[in-house]
Amino acid sequence: MTLPQKNLLAEEASPYLRQHAQNPVHWRAWSQAALDEARALNRPILLSVGYAACHWCHVMAHESFENDEIAGVMNRFFVNIKVDREERPDIDQIYMASLSAMGEQGGWPLTMFLTPDGKPFWGGTYFPPRSRYGRPGFVQVLEAIDKAWQEKRDSLSQSADGLIAHVATRLSATQPRNALDRQALGRLADGIAGMIDWTEGGLKGAPKFPNAPFMTTLWLSWLQTGNTTHRDAVLFSLRKMLAGGIYDHVGGGLCRYSTDAEWTVPHFEKMLYDNAQLLRMANWAYATSLDELFRIRIEETIAWLSREMRTETHAFASSLDADSDGEEGLFYTWSKDEIAETLQTDVPAFVGHYSLSAPAGWEGKPILRQSDEQSEREIADYPAVADLKTRLLAGRASRIRPGRDDKVLTDWNGLLITALAECGRSLGRSDWIDLAAKGFAGILATAETGRLPHSVLGDRKLFPALSTDYSAMITAATALFEATNDAGYIDIARNLAEQLERWHADADHTGYFLSASDSSDVPIRIRGDVDEAIPSATGQIIEALVRLATATGDIALHEKALVIAEHALGRAGQQTYGQVGIVNSCALALDPLKLVVVEDPDQQSLVAVANRNPDPRRIDIAVGLGGTAPSLPGDVLPSTDKPGAYLCMAQSCLPPVSEPGELAKLLRPKTT
Repeated sequence: MTLPQKNLLAEEASPYLRQHAQNPVHWRAWSQAALDEARALNRPILLSVGYAACHWCHVMAHESFENDEIAGVMNRFFVNIKVDREERPDIDQIYMASLSAMGEQGGWPLTMFLTPDGKPFWGGTYFPPRSRYGRPGFVQVLEAIDKAWQEKRDSLSQSADGLIAHVATRLSATQPRNALDRQALGRLADGIAGMIDWTEGGLKGAPKFPNAPFMTTLWLSWLQTGNTTHRDAVLFSLRKMLAGGIYDHVGGGLCRYSTDAEWTVPHFEKMLYDNAQLLRMANWAYATSLDELFRIRIEETIAWLSREMRTETHAFASSLDADSDGEEGLFYTWSKDEIAETLQTDVPAFVGHYSLSAPAGWEGKPILRQSDEQSEREIADYPAVADLKTRLLAGRASRIRPGRDDKVLTDWNGLLITALAECGRSLGRSDWIDLAAKGFAGILATAETGRLPHSVLGDRKLFPALSTDYSAMITAATALFEATNDAGYIDIARNLAEQLERWHADADHTGYFLSASDSSDVPIRIRGDVDEAIPSATGQIIEALVRLATATGDIALHEKALVIAEHALGRAGQQTYGQVGIVNSCALALDPLKLVVVEDPDQQSLVAVANRNPDPRRIDIAVGLGGTAPSLPGDVLPSTDKPGAYLCMAQSCLPPVSEPGELAKLLRPKTT
């Protein structure tokens, strides 16, 4: 079977795919029909993977995919398939791992050449149209691949068979389980601490990413061991990040990464997942340090999310592009004249709090950032600074805006809903909890026959969901239960866990696959053990099951989570730094904390202490005086006739405390 010989992306749900609908390339979306066409024609597949906010994806599209001559070569030699990595992370991870196995550096756009049955035999990332930057030209690559296919087809097919078998072993295989080790987290955190740049924050070198999984390792180690070096690495890195050019000082929100070691020049795309993780981390940081910088950045970022990223369903869009009007960062950068025109007589006040930075190699207008001293002055003078920001925000509103990828991704929304609920609790912002609850309801409303979609755009839904969709929404439901005390969220979480088990569990019930069992177009069902900018699917699943088990007191579910964790740790042993999400979640599985607070709902002094001391290891349950308390480990039933707080770790509980000061002392880490 062959498809119409034309571009078929116009009806796709992905904005990224639709951006390529007018290309002269005969693009197909990834589908069984496209794979069948390649087999029918016995023609290799050119697979191009990217995402809407990717700057170099746009560059390659403009240079090559919009070029009639290059498109003609592509159409003559290949079946051309375009993939949005955010819609199909399962496909992206398979072929990114294949490129890595070839010894090549990964990234996007990902450009892979596959046999007609979808097995990879060669690949790369960005290719210029003609040879430059030390890279071969794209036309040269296309012609060389076709020549090799015509002359060495059997050899290429044999090589592809070996490569896909290697990738399958790496991404899908079962390994012997490893016993969970309480020392593993500290050892991993020590290794990460040795990579920290103690001058600029983050990891040494450039480019610099927020790297939330690594920061979480350090934070969990601080909570577990009291190691203040690990805590300080996170606090220092966050302060540097949030003063740098990677942060949008006018509108709020974090860009994806910095191209330099000083956090000055970002790639300006803003991703939902980065900002979800930023909120969660900044909330922990504020609770520990009471540094107002973290509270301010939380407020600014949530304001941006509410203002610019909410969709009609109250869920959140995926990303904002780096480019506007064809230029990267144009929407966010400022010349001195633009600052003067907008702020007029208040320019001196602006200069006291911000710098306009244009490092060597940056060709655009200057980028707003702060020195350490300027950041401290902003906190001290925040009401006045907030007024300057409001005027700058109004001034840039007339600019051409970056494109927004409007698709709603279930897993990314789950991450954000969790962060909003937690920040709302800690900072006493019921409006943020409401924002989280409405977003959660918006995602649930998209389900059909009890199953979540992975992606939604308007009335178009991409089924089936991935394991990350269920795990992120289970964690979000648990966070909303803590924030609202509405047990209905626990019922929803249980239902989601049942769907995860039904569609994603492996045959031995020792782990889960990223793709559902009825996903017919994946060449390999991978587990999803490897972290990216967010924790791996496996890491998220373990965390979700542990939190749900702790909230419900379901011992069987916790035992199941431990089995999943042990098998995941067995697989993670070979590449620990690429799978810190698994190590982090295993630490949660070993030592889950449960806090039950019995208190008059009109008083809530103990609940307030719990809210002000967030801990990712802990589940908090509030019970009114005279209410029904959940049983604690050992079948202990808390008394509800007087106020008290009951803190339990794993299967043991401390004596209850009744004074807020006593509870605060219990909840704070013991420093070493």
